[in-house]
Amino acid sequence: MNFEKFFRSISYAAVFCGFLSLWVTGTFGVLETAAFIGVIFAAWFLEGSRWLISERIGTALIVLALPASYLAFKVGLFHFYGSETVIAGILARMILALSAIKLLQKKSDRDWIFLYLMSFFEVLLAAGLSISLLYLSSFLLYLLVMVCAVIAFEMRKSAREVTAKISGEAELQPEPVASARFTLRLRKLPATAIVLIAFIAVVAMPLFFMLPRVGGAGLGGNQLSLNTSTGFSDSVKLGGIGRLQQNDAVVMRVRLDGEAAPQGDLYFKGVALDTFDNKTWSRSKIGQKEPFVSGDRDFFQLDYASGKENLLMQTIYLEPLDTPVLFAVPKTVAVQGNFPVLYKDRYGAISFQPNNDRSSYRVLSDTSLPSADRLRSDQQGYSIETQNYLQLPPVFDNRIAELASDVTANSKNRYDKAVAIESYLKNTYGYSLDMKAGGDEPVADFLFNVKKGHCEYFATAMAMMLRTQGIATRIVNGFHTGEYNDSAGMYIVRQRHAHAWVEVFFPKENAWVPFDPTPAAPFEAGTGFAGLMARANKYLEAAEAIWIQYFVAFDNQEQRTLARTLRTGFVEYQAKTSGYLSNLQGSIFEWWKEVRGDKGVEASAAASGYAIAGIAGVVFAFLILLWLYRRIRRLAIWRRIGDRLSLRPAGSIIAFYEQMQRILAEKGFVRELHQTPLEFANSVGLPEAVQITERYNGVRFGKQDLNNSEAEEIESWLDRLSKP
Repeated sequence: MNFEKFFRSISYAAVFCGFLSLWVTGTFGVLETAAFIGVIFAAWFLEGSRWLISERIGTALIVLALPASYLAFKVGLFHFYGSETVIAGILARMILALSAIKLLQKKSDRDWIFLYLMSFFEVLLAAGLSISLLYLSSFLLYLLVMVCAVIAFEMRKSAREVTAKISGEAELQPEPVASARFTLRLRKLPATAIVLIAFIAVVAMPLFFMLPRVGGAGLGGNQLSLNTSTGFSDSVKLGGIGRLQQNDAVVMRVRLDGEAAPQGDLYFKGVALDTFDNKTWSRSKIGQKEPFVSGDRDFFQLDYASGKENLLMQTIYLEPLDTPVLFAVPKTVAVQGNFPVLYKDRYGAISFQPNNDRSSYRVLSDTSLPSADRLRSDQQGYSIETQNYLQLPPVFDNRIAELASDVTANSKNRYDKAVAIESYLKNTYGYSLDMKAGGDEPVADFLFNVKKGHCEYFATAMAMMLRTQGIATRIVNGFHTGEYNDSAGMYIVRQRHAHAWVEVFFPKENAWVPFDPTPAAPFEAGTGFAGLMARANKYLEAAEAIWIQYFVAFDNQEQRTLARTLRTGFVEYQAKTSGYLSNLQGSIFEWWKEVRGDKGVEASAAASGYAIAGIAGVVFAFLILLWLYRRIRRLAIWRRIGDRLSLRPAGSIIAFYEQMQRILAEKGFVRELHQTPLEFANSVGLPEAVQITERYNGVRFGKQDLNNSEAEEIESWLDRLSKP
């Protein structure tokens, strides 16, 4: 490929990769994307023509870009998802406009540097908008292309300077000169860039994992919160979770540790609500929160565990949400995280001071619950403090109380009544995301007319039915299980996993016991193609989880976890190695006893025979491997691969041929552009020049390496040429 064409191609690719890193964050719409890609194509085809704008016009347009961007924002040409994205959005479009102007302009070296800087700023800006795995892919592509572009730029500049010095030309002519003097093969440039990037990564990786962290969770700071409401606030209307369950955005990723990790359903508690007015759940005790300050190693002690047997450790990577709630499996005993302070309300909900960052934290939960027999025997009366969990709305359909009485007619205690109503709702009514129940009393409409709904209606119906029977209840909003990704070893919890369930209070046990009356959602079997895509998505999600765990949210906690994992792995490896060596030592000792004759002559002869056969087998295998190694080493393919990867031919050309040209230029012999190397040497009329040029042709076109004697011979010819 012509070097100048390669340089333009790789430079345009660098500009496009900068744009791509911003595009994957969702910053640009369809029209903006199409317009910029159209500018790239137009600039490529117009390159070198008279239709490109002049430097003066380009400078004027750049000066006008700032007020034009502000004016476009004021008249509403730019659309943003929220106030947090306004500045970043305007800046991104300004950078794009500047890049477009430079692309359509006649470009000098300074203009190419300007375009490189604009693409770098685009990548930097994209890092503040999204740290997803898709951004990582675009960043790696940008890194590879940009390294190639910078190397090509420097080679192009150096080739022009060397040519100008040799030829003494006042005007630099980049295309023909660079094409004639460019000696490094273009196919080696990507390999060089990859090696350079790999070397930087090898040096930087240990520093990244070992250096202490301060502030937020790595690069994930200032992320934009999910645009849809999470539904977790002081008041939640019926139907809010139903809308969430149609959203596939990831809310959090959860890794479980410990023997108490449950094998079935998981419930990640958010907030508990106690007051219902027929349409909205709210909390009667708003603002009553107890603050907790972190102790050693960012550790918050929030409660006490009943024992060590049912403790569950969760590591949670929470996406930026529009709620200050920390989700966890109940009941929360302790939290470890980079928070200045945590708050716990009267309902057990844990909250923090939100900052639109990704949050990573560890939670220790006590999953133990009283046995069914103990709950059945709990007949203790409720105190005054729990009366708000028994209240009904001022206007209430009496048919709900009658239905609850019928369903619990054969139940004699709180626990059996709760189980009866839970089973009745789960087996009698259907699950649906269509919010058809309405009117002034949506719960009554759901129970007696529609008979289909989603989790909020089921949980509310159970809570109200139990309250008519004098049983204290509340509903809990949170998330249910999620999808387990065995490749990542994590649960991926999405907004569609938002869930509501019921907690029933048993005063003697002083325990809130969960019940879930919602039936399972209907499952639609996928096609083979869908199954293949699901497997591909599983691996992509695993890569995304690893990226977030070890890069975006990699903080002091993850450093300690990684160190503990490495230490445990090393100890296990030591134990296995020690066991293997002990077994080997025991086997050798037993064999030696047999050889010595401790077990008889026949056993001694057999052991000696096995030893001789083993030694002969090892020697034979070694000879076979040695023969194969020599045969493989002689294959011609290795020489061809070495020729492709080695830079020695190019180095030889630069070492002696360019030196010869400089010596001859000082004597007044300058090679014309139309002359081949051998024509130039013959025109000089010096035998040393012809001999050096023949060696040059052998190295340049015959791919021949110079041995030591040939190199010394060339040095002697150069010495002769340099003499007056």
